[in-house]
Amino acid sequence: MKFLITGGAGFIGSAVIRHIINSTTDSVVNIDKLTYAGNLDSLVDVSNSDCYAFEQVDICDRSALDQVFSAYQPDIVMHLAAESHVDRSIDGPADFIETNIVGTYTLLEATRSYWQELEYSRKKVFRFHHISTDEVYGDLPHPEEDSNAKASLFTETTSYAPSSPYSASKASSDHLVRAWRRTYGLPTLITNCSNNYGPYQFPEKLIPLMILNGIEGKPLPVYGKGNQIRDWLYVDDHARALYKVATGGVVGETYNVGGHNEKQNIEVVHTICTLLDELVPKSPHRPHASLITYVKDRPGHDMRYAIDAGKIQRELGWLPEETFETGMRKTVQWYLENSDWCRRVQDGSYQRERLGL
Repeated sequence: MKFLITGGAGFIGSAVIRHIINSTTDSVVNIDKLTYAGNLDSLVDVSNSDCYAFEQVDICDRSALDQVFSAYQPDIVMHLAAESHVDRSIDGPADFIETNIVGTYTLLEATRSYWQELEYSRKKVFRFHHISTDEVYGDLPHPEEDSNAKASLFTETTSYAPSSPYSASKASSDHLVRAWRRTYGLPTLITNCSNNYGPYQFPEKLIPLMILNGIEGKPLPVYGKGNQIRDWLYVDDHARALYKVATGGVVGETYNVGGHNEKQNIEVVHTICTLLDELVPKSPHRPHASLITYVKDRPGHDMRYAIDAGKIQRELGWLPEETFETGMRKTVQWYLENSDWCRRVQDGSYQRERLGL
């Protein structure tokens, strides 16, 4: 099978590509606009493979998309390209509307045009897999406010109630994908995942930010009381789940993907501090928990996300392989052992080289 993956230079997209190239006989065409979060350094290990190709393309550029479809003739589209940082969406929502909504529409139309011209045998196996987030569901009751909160989980039929410009734009893109399935018959699938973490994640996100700040002895900023709850999913587990859905999922279905790891943000930060204390015993910043600083909470901050991933387990046999403890240890160790990658992201040199500066 030939996969066309949008946003393949991003955190999750690059993990999916590494999984496909390293663990299957399929091939990948990676299209990415290479914004600040797109980093081809994350694909160095597979970039020389005969099964990999890269095209720098903006998903809002219809003519460029048409050229890619014509040149590569993919069997499966996995749509991961998105603006994804909540804080950035609050400060500047326009980019999120453009990429996540207009970009998804443009990609759907380019895909539909290509799909309609396929011969019958190829048309039957073609899939468009849209990768989304649990944030489209809004938030759930918090145990501090509701003693029965633990029984509440996001399912595939939970009503949408997005809270931020980011989650609203992703909810919009989900609705577009379902409409293209219902109206035009495009063979689509959707997955909604919980918070990802692991190697190669851009440092603005909670876990890499805390690791890198801790290494450097900088403050570890925690929103509010740090009691916001998230379900944490190791990115390589997510990549395996996405491949299973793309190749074995039922057209028209939605699958929630979660890590079975509900943790308060402050618990996550303390776990990172404990691991840094252990793995960097000579650090002058021990105990790293002394670096924790509480800051004003962001507007509209959802208090709890939690995924019911029973459907993907029952129907496709997927379960996460990493526990929170094993995944966090691997993640902290990776950042400690890959200081060059971290430095190039932090100082912007990964972008300057791409731009020829």
